[in-house]
Amino acid sequence: MSALTLGSELRNRPTRRSAEPGAFRLPMTAGRLAGMDGDEQLLRGRGHDHDAPSPGEAHDAGPGTACRFHRTGETASRDRAGGLHLDSHTPAIRVPAGLVVLVGPPASGKTSFVRALIARRQIDVEAVVSSDEIRAEFFGTSPAEAESDAADARIFEERDRRIAVRLAAGHSAVAESTNVTPQARARLVALARRFDAPVTMLRFAPDVADLLRQYTERGRTDLTAADVRAYAAVMTRQAGVEQLRSEGATAVHDVPGRRETITPSEAAAHFSFA
Repeated sequence: MSALTLGSELRNRPTRRSAEPGAFRLPMTAGRLAGMDGDEQLLRGRGHDHDAPSPGEAHDAGPGTACRFHRTGETASRDRAGGLHLDSHTPAIRVPAGLVVLVGPPASGKTSFVRALIARRQIDVEAVVSSDEIRAEFFGTSPAEAESDAADARIFEERDRRIAVRLAAGHSAVAESTNVTPQARARLVALARRFDAPVTMLRFAPDVADLLRQYTERGRTDLTAADVRAYAAVMTRQAGVEQLRSEGATAVHDVPGRRETITPSEAAAHFSFA
């Protein structure tokens, strides 16, 4: 699905707050879906990723591989599709210092996972760079001002600046946004390359039914169920494992969730951050 196609599908929907760049913003300015990481801007036919070029390590799977998780008994094994069955004996997936890019639709569990990592002291709160939080910092009391091209540019320039500061110091940075489109991810990959930093992409791809259930449970008012389905469709078409590898990801890992009956804290326990 092209950015313009998705933008046209969303054009007649109610306006609402944005997500992040390469993200697509819903009609309010025509495409905020995929997060203001560039997704929403590019999926409405414009974006702030014009400067970015187009388009790990895991236990025994090797760098650049993708791991899927399933809750089973007391040993770790692989199913016929190569899926990894996790339990307490499974070695943690080692994530090297560098840029960690979260990839997933709204309500897919990204924020809950990040909060679990922080609660478990696996990462510092300063490591997380969220475009939504930056938007709230800049325009929390003036939501109307946040819905403009100038606001988007300011937010993502600041997002990139914060990531660059951490990478320049040799620290990890976690880009918390939807990042479901190649354009959104290309901007981040280009930024990491400036510092020769590895890029680990963590995929959040729950079943649509689980995604909608989580969306309903969280009572979000900035998106509709149709919007969430649209994000999920883009994720399926444009954020597969091989696609992410081809874009320059050093390693790609699937983060388990409701489908695997794994809580955010349990999922976090299966990762180890340098």
